Amino acid sequence: MDQSGNELPEPVVDEAERLSRLAREAVDDAEAESYRDRRADLVDEYGYAARVRSEDEATLVCYPQDWLEDGVVQMDRIEDTSRAVEVPLSGPGDPDEWRAVDEHNRELVEQVREEHGEVHARNATAFADFAGNHYAKPAESLTAGEMREFLEEYYPRNAWPSEEQTAVVEQSLELVYETAGERVPGP
Repeated sequence: MDQSGNELPEPVVDEAERLSRLAREAVDDAEAESYRDRRADLVDEYGYAARVRSEDEATLVCYPQDWLEDGVVQMDRIEDTSRAVEVPLSGPGDPDEWRAVDEHNRELVEQVREEHGEVHARNATAFADFAGNHYAKPAESLTAGEMREFLEEYYPRNAWPSEEQTAVVEQSLELVYETAGERVPGP
């Protein structure tokens, strides 16, 4: 998303998105609240507020605090809607970045192959294909729901796994996240 017309710098928006995703995937309420607090503090430095739209739970909205009164947006205070930023939290990532994502995912698969062997690499390849082709995302950024979709729908129908692969697929996915230095998303 182009942030050039907004007062909120792109790296801040990216971090607010990351914290929002972590809050959604958090195992307990205290952890989720901690991520939301960090996000609020981050955007507050720029005079913004952030929330996840309650209607769809899938869109991060950042908007100037001067639009608010007692926590409610006042429509008469909105002069320039381009100051607000909306970021989808589910669904595909940016398809224009597909090549970079695919290259990243292939490098991750090679690391898994080198560190954990061919069986885990074949599972990592299937997961990378799913992440890139279905969501245009790095494999280690998939959510718990997207991982479940991979395991329940994509993997049995499209990966043509051997019995050996099927027996270790969940461990393979854990190794993908571990190799990338990311936490495996919670249920």
